[in-house]
Amino acid sequence: MSVSTSDVGRRGFLMGSAAAAASMLFASAKAESSQKTAQIAITLDLEMSANFPKWDDTHWNFEKGNLNDATKAYALEAGQRVRRAGGYIHYFCVGRVLEQPDVSWLTQLAVDGHPIGNHTYDHVNVLATRLEDLQFRFQRSPWLVAGMSPEQVIRENVRLTTMALKQRAGVENRGFRTPGGFSDGLTGREDIQRLLMDAGFRWVSSKYPGHANSDPMKEPTSEVYADIVAKQQAAQPFIYPTGLIEIPMNPISDIGAFRAGRWKLEWFLESIRQSVTWAIENNAVFDFLAHPSCLVTTDPEFRSIDLICSMVKESAGKAKLVTLDEIADSVSALPAVN
Repeated sequence: MSVSTSDVGRRGFLMGSAAAAASMLFASAKAESSQKTAQIAITLDLEMSANFPKWDDTHWNFEKGNLNDATKAYALEAGQRVRRAGGYIHYFCVGRVLEQPDVSWLTQLAVDGHPIGNHTYDHVNVLATRLEDLQFRFQRSPWLVAGMSPEQVIRENVRLTTMALKQRAGVENRGFRTPGGFSDGLTGREDIQRLLMDAGFRWVSSKYPGHANSDPMKEPTSEVYADIVAKQQAAQPFIYPTGLIEIPMNPISDIGAFRAGRWKLEWFLESIRQSVTWAIENNAVFDFLAHPSCLVTTDPEFRSIDLICSMVKESAGKAKLVTLDEIADSVSALPAVN
């Protein structure tokens, strides 16, 4: 899941009614849930990311599924590290990955027990209402979607990924993550909610609350860190009126930090430390969003993943590593939110 640097849904400093509603929702969910342990998920989106490994690497916007060897190796090692810590990573795969000559690494992830979800075939924007807004690839090659509506393209992208995972890798996809995070998730887009439910999904990961960020290459201030921590409340799971479960992504993502903010690794680790601490103290959910194609350059020693695993281990049972399926199970009895 990556977006252009203009995507305020990930990093805009958004305040007001949406944040207040999310806060009330979190309080309601805590009151009605029997959850006594913080649920910490590590999720990795399997796609190439513009600006990595070199800042002028923008061709990946047109080749999202053309994973290089370093990215695949990082994805595998990350999974092994989390397994040794007693958990699993929830991966989300762009369908075009399945066109590559060798997908044994992906099959190995599934064999090791890591769930793999659907991330659309071409990394399309599921909220797009115009063909030209769906994906860079279709702007350059409009004949690929000629005569189709945006809804038809999105539906086909979802269907093809489910089919490709099954036929090429023997994987039954587990859940759906939208390319790009949206500050309000799929609120107001019942059509997309129902499209996903029709495709067999009971939960989606689409919401990424807006939050403060530093100017590029400037160390985050205490106020920036505090705002990111405050926005963890807005990143708690809920149920749409349609019955579709939403499992948001918790800020800050690696793309938000290393592309938008041009952060140093130590700043990223500090934000993770503060945010996971909040989740543990509040018996809440933390869904770490990252991309091996970014982390292999910015965090080659897996320090962010190791930090999360160590914090769970040191929580003395107050937190556990979970998949998004497990989070969905824990919130399925909550009332829908209008």
